[in-house]
Order: sequence, then C-alpha cells, then structure tokens
Amino acid sequence: MQGCALDELKDFCCQNQDCTDYGQRDAGNLRVAFRYGRGKQRRMLACRTCQQRFSERKGTPLFDCRLSEDKAVSVLAHLQEGVGVRKTGRLVGVNPNTVVRLAVQAGRHAQQIHDERVAFSPSDP
Repeated sequence: MQGCALDELKDFCCQNQDCTDYGQRDAGNLRVAFRYGRGKQRRMLACRTCQQRFSERKGTPLFDCRLSEDKAVSVLAHLQEGVGVRKTGRLVGVNPNTVVRLAVQAGRHAQQIHDERVAFSPSDP
C-alpha cells in the first residue's frame, strides 16, 4: 500500500457497536496499534474513542482467513468466473472446503453491503 498511514485508514471505521464512532468512516479516531501475521503484513487497528482493537480485515470476506490475500482473491476470482469448487481448489492449490468457506463468507458480506446500500437508497417517486 502506498501513501500516508492516515490516508489508508480513511476507509475503515470502528467495529465496536457500543462506540459513538461506530460505522463512521474517516472520523480520525483510528490508529494502527500493531502489525501481525506472517511477515507482519496485517494491521491491528485501535479506536481512540472506545479503545477497542480489531483487525483491519474485520467486516470483510477475508476476516479470519488464513490464506494470503493474493490466494484468497484468486479463489474468489475463479468463482466469479463460474469455475466450480473442486476445480478452483485444484487451480489455486487449496482445499475445496476452503473454497466453499470463502464463497459463503463473501456471499454474506455482499448481502450485508447490499442491505446497507438499499436502506439508504432514495425511494421511487
């Protein structure tokens, strides 16, 4: 990722439902608490308002995914193109159960985003 760390955090929001800044993007309340994972490539974010910490992947289809981001995105890209579960597993080099788990997580995430967007869309006249 390129750019200033604060600019990179503008797309994130506090994940604590009890926080007054919950769900507010670019509120300036987040900081990187530390990095974790293989190669320290993932960030643990902390909210300055409520002091809660959460992974930058929380609230995404990749949350709790042990695959590298490239491999997980490759799995989802194959599925998007209509490649079957078993074939995707063979092509990407992962277990078919992993393919199914990622597909279910991505589907849930897409449903949540859809519901959020539709709730804020204008009514038909």
